[in-house]
Amino acid sequence: MATEDRPTPEQLPAPAASNITPQALASFREELDTREHDVVDDTWAGSMPAQNGVPPRVRIGRTKWFSLLWLIPIGFVLLVIGIAVAKELREVPAVAQFVERHPGTVVPEGAEGVAGFPAWVGWQHFFNMLLLIPIIRSGLSILADHPRLYWTRHSTPGREWFRMQKPVPTDPLYTAKQDSITLPNGVGLPSRRHSIGLARWWHLGMNTLWLLNGLIFYILVFATGHWLRLVPTSWEVFPNAVSVMIQYLSLDWPTDNSWVAYNSLQVIAYFLTVFVAAPLAFLTGLGMSPALSTKFRRISSVFSIQFARSVHFLVLTWFLLFIVMHVTLVITTDALHNFNMMYANRNDADSWHGFWIFAASLVVLTVVWVAVTPFTYRHPRLVQRIGYALIGPVQRLFEHIDSKPGQYTEKDISPYLWHNGKYPETQEYKDHYENNFADYRLRVSGLVENPMELDLKQLRELPYHEQITQHFCIQGWSGVAKWGGISMQTVVDLVQPKPEAKWVVFYSFAEGSDEGIYYDAQPIEQMSYHLTMLAYDMNGEALPYGHGAPLRLRNEVQLGFKLVKWIKGIEFVEHFSELGGGEGGYNNDHEFFGYRQSI
Repeated sequence: MATEDRPTPEQLPAPAASNITPQALASFREELDTREHDVVDDTWAGSMPAQNGVPPRVRIGRTKWFSLLWLIPIGFVLLVIGIAVAKELREVPAVAQFVERHPGTVVPEGAEGVAGFPAWVGWQHFFNMLLLIPIIRSGLSILADHPRLYWTRHSTPGREWFRMQKPVPTDPLYTAKQDSITLPNGVGLPSRRHSIGLARWWHLGMNTLWLLNGLIFYILVFATGHWLRLVPTSWEVFPNAVSVMIQYLSLDWPTDNSWVAYNSLQVIAYFLTVFVAAPLAFLTGLGMSPALSTKFRRISSVFSIQFARSVHFLVLTWFLLFIVMHVTLVITTDALHNFNMMYANRNDADSWHGFWIFAASLVVLTVVWVAVTPFTYRHPRLVQRIGYALIGPVQRLFEHIDSKPGQYTEKDISPYLWHNGKYPETQEYKDHYENNFADYRLRVSGLVENPMELDLKQLRELPYHEQITQHFCIQGWSGVAKWGGISMQTVVDLVQPKPEAKWVVFYSFAEGSDEGIYYDAQPIEQMSYHLTMLAYDMNGEALPYGHGAPLRLRNEVQLGFKLVKWIKGIEFVEHFSELGGGEGGYNNDHEFFGYRQSI
């Protein structure tokens, strides 16, 4: 049912008789874990043990997998062969004449007038690398939380094209959290398994600063004429790039004129990095936002979250390759001269000024590399606060984007939707499940005019709402399913929240990883969104145990961990600060997630 077809409050059935007492209302809060979690130690996240993955591999055909570790010996052999071939080619007259006609550098008109490297270029290099260290390391931790990549929006096991984990076991209740892996110390940020909450604060927060740094760079590049170094201005750049490649491989370096202009191979590499890869990293990052994907559905219908995630990974691969090649050539071609040009704006190869500036910056980068992980473990709440201060305004902007159903049809339903979360193990839930939820009652209470209890029969008698939507897990996997139930607007109309009610809290039968029942707080304004509902059906059948029976929340502008499963109660409150750990949800309290997670 679309929002336009929602019944008016007068058309709704009378509320069921309520047996809610102050004691019953307080029971939900009493089941929450109220401890303050402000450190990552051995007991964090339920003492989740480390789990190693497998070497990265890509799928060849339908069933074959190729380990990317083989690229190391293969690459070495190809490099040796390439050097031998290039040396022989340099002796061929036609090739020698080609290299002579195209020595490698095309000097654009006006480049002489802006020769040299102003101080801002050196500072930009330093800040860029300073930010990229936590960005890349945290990005690897995010990948490790769901160590599989797909090209379609359906994250079906066995259909991934890249993985760093073993094949998915046959256990039908195997969860995505179980699938996460640990990274070596010093690689991920953090390297600990399923530390994606903290990894995202580093990744999104540092990316905010990186984008600001990039914007300043773009402005200065075009305002000062430095763009002449980075943008091809003639078709001659392509044959010259081939010539440079031959010269590099033959170990007979091309003549360097970097003070005025980069060689053509450098120009192409810089252009792709600055004007293609960097914007693509930004756009594919937005493509993984549930709020934006549900709003701009024409785009997300073609370029799904998994397509964006895969391209985002390939951009990371390009950045890593560029950094390795760039640093290698800077050091091996003419290190002192290169350092002087970049860091001291001097066109000489005799002084050590540039080297010492580079060495000082390298010390800072090394300290950052070593310190960020222990700092994160000791001060995770500070990392969360700073990360939210940087990215929070954007998340608040995105989460106000509503969207209507209709993007997907039944043919888009995924053949597999991952299970996730800790399953309910209490005797209370087991009794309900064995009795087919005949005695189940949904308690809706708090700052409302009409607190009530609703059994499944009464819930099913309310106006039916159905939507086919895409699920976005914070770990990175996704899938499309058809959900049937009641719109949250219907619940709101029934209970009539008081003016002071600003948040809606959903309580689960399931416990979290550190004891205490799972819960999450949602802004009350999102309860009126077209795609916010309580689902008791999934894909035309009763909601199964693994996906939250008897009732689960759907709010499609939020990530999956906020879509509470196995719901037993709903409470309208003025603020969530007095619930649990006061952070707005179980994962917020325990694993430093954010209560706003629209991207």
